[in-house]
Amino acid sequence: MRIDPTQIPAIMSKFAHLVEAPYGDFRGIADMAQEIMTPETTALLARTVMQDPMGAKALRDRPRLGEIDLQALAAMPEGTLGCRYGHHMIDNGYSAPPILPVSDAESYFIAHLVEVHDIWHVVTGWNTDKAGEIGLQGFYNSQLHPSQGFLALVAKNLLKTALEDLEQADDHMRALVAGWLLGKKVKPLFGVDWKPLFPEKLADVRARFGFSDEPPISLASR
Repeated sequence: MRIDPTQIPAIMSKFAHLVEAPYGDFRGIADMAQEIMTPETTALLARTVMQDPMGAKALRDRPRLGEIDLQALAAMPEGTLGCRYGHHMIDNGYSAPPILPVSDAESYFIAHLVEVHDIWHVVTGWNTDKAGEIGLQGFYNSQLHPSQGFLALVAKNLLKTALEDLEQADDHMRALVAGWLLGKKVKPLFGVDWKPLFPEKLADVRARFGFSDEPPISLASR
């Protein structure tokens, strides 16, 4: 399945913007995903998601994270998913994720993943440094495939490594592989309605989806 050649200039323009932007430019990522994904590739991705009952339910019901109060989440009992997520966002200086409009399956994929991106960071254990973002992209590509958008994001991150962070190439490649393997090992996360899980202990939530107590990768160990 090939992209229409007439689309390539617009796609490359969005791609170049992402290469120049900081890691985690969510609106830029959404813009490129909307440009590159076609109804055919969205249908392929939907078939993967629908193999899991929770994913199939999500595509039908389209749960949204909606507006959230980060301070209220951070004030939840220590160790809960809500508390850890609230502190993750506040400590990193992040605002609540944008609420993107949804009109069809393609726009729901993008809106949902933008909303829950940092929840996935907390649940998977990947940090928000460059290696952590690349590790999470490996996780995305493992759990949600085949996806032109996620593969393009990996290409973008590796190009940024080549241009800006060559000395971190080993860490980034190890993170990418570890993220892919972790995504195959645990249960699918797409479509989880996280709001009811905020009061639960993060350790219990992780165990529910098959995560071990170990971090996804130790970049200090060679």
